[in-house]
Amino acid sequence: MRVSRSLPRPFPRRLLRAVTFAVATAAAAPALAHHGFGLFQMNIEKEWSGTLTKMNLVNPHSYMELDVVGEDGETVHMRCEMRAATLLKRSGWSTEMFKPGAHVDIVGRPHRDDPTACYIETFTLDGTISVNRNDQFTTTAPVDFSNRPLRLADGTLNLSGDWAVEQLVLTIGPEGGNGSMVPKSLIEEFASGEMTLADIRALQPPRPNVVYTEAGQEAARAFDGRSPEDNPWFACKPTSIIRDWTADWPINRFVQTVTAEGEQVIDITYGLYNFKRRIYVGMEQHPDNLEPSYAGHSIGRWEGDTLVVDTIGFAAGVLSPPTRNSEQLHIVERFTLDPEKMALKREYSATDPVYLAAPYESYDVMYLSDVPFEAQPCKDMTPEFQRD
Repeated sequence: MRVSRSLPRPFPRRLLRAVTFAVATAAAAPALAHHGFGLFQMNIEKEWSGTLTKMNLVNPHSYMELDVVGEDGETVHMRCEMRAATLLKRSGWSTEMFKPGAHVDIVGRPHRDDPTACYIETFTLDGTISVNRNDQFTTTAPVDFSNRPLRLADGTLNLSGDWAVEQLVLTIGPEGGNGSMVPKSLIEEFASGEMTLADIRALQPPRPNVVYTEAGQEAARAFDGRSPEDNPWFACKPTSIIRDWTADWPINRFVQTVTAEGEQVIDITYGLYNFKRRIYVGMEQHPDNLEPSYAGHSIGRWEGDTLVVDTIGFAAGVLSPPTRNSEQLHIVERFTLDPEKMALKREYSATDPVYLAAPYESYDVMYLSDVPFEAQPCKDMTPEFQRD
C-alpha cells in the first residue's frame, strides 16, 4: 500500500492512515460471512481502470460504479463490491470522498460469471492515493462517560445509548508481512510483538458450537448463502436477534422508556438494517397466540444488575447461515454491564428442537459507541439479483 504526499481534498491529510493489503483473520470471519465471497474468484487478482460514476454507500454491500473502456473500445459499466455502509461510515468514509468523473484504478477479484462485477481490495483515485477496503479515516478521542448516570431513577442500570462492537483494524506485527485485523485497543500490543494473533483470538468471543439434528444438518447442507431466497441479507431482511447484534460491527441503539400504559420497555434498533425489537421488562409471561416474527416476543427481568431476556414467537428462518431455525426457537439472553469499561456483555443460548441437538450459545461484548447511531438504507445491488 502506498500513500502519496499529494492528497486530493476529499481525503484530508490528518485522517489518512496508510495500511497494507489485508488477510482477514479468523476473528473477522463472523463479520465477513454474509458477503458471499463464493461469487468471486478470490484466488485471482485483477486490475481495472475507468471513470468513477457513483459511490453507493448502502447495506448489505456498498458498491463503486465506474465506466471502463474495453480492449474493443466499447465502454462497459461496472459495479464493484465493497463493505457495508454501516461499517464504512464507522470507519470515516463518506460519499463526498468519491467525486464522479475521477479516474479510478482498482485491484480486486473478478466475478465468477459476470464480467461487469468485481470485489475491491484496493483502489486509487486520480493516481494520488491508494485505499484499502478496510482503511480507517477517523481518529476519535475517548468518549467522556464521567457525566453519564450509571442508574435510572428506579435504580436499574442505565443501558440506554448507542452500542457497538469494537472494530478490527488493519495493522502490521513486528515480523512485517501482510496486514492483520486486530481490535483497535490492541494495535500497539500487536505491533510491538507483546501480543500475537493467537493471543488476540483467545480474547475474542468463541464461535458457537453447532450441533445439528438430522433435519438441521440436512437444512445446513442445502443452504445457499449466495441466494436471496435462502440468505435474508441479500433481500434486505434481518436474520436473527443473535446474528444481527454484531454482524458487520453495527451501531445498535438501546432506549429504556415507560409507555403510556405504564409498561417498562427497552426498544432496540439494530444498526445494519434498522431492525427493531421491544423487550417488555417485568411482564411475567408471554401472551398466547403470538404472531410469529423475526424478533419474536421478548420479556425481561432484572436479577440484580443482570437483565435476563426470554424470547419466543419466532418465525421460521435463519439463525445464522447456514443454520436455520423453526418456530420453536427459544432464546435466552443475559445482559451485564461493566461500568468501568462501559462494556455491555450479552451471553446467549438458543435452543430449537427441530434443527439443534444442543444449545447454540456464546457471548459478545459491545461498548458505548463514539460514533452516533444512524439509520442506514438497505439496497442489495448484487448484479445477479438486482440490475437497474
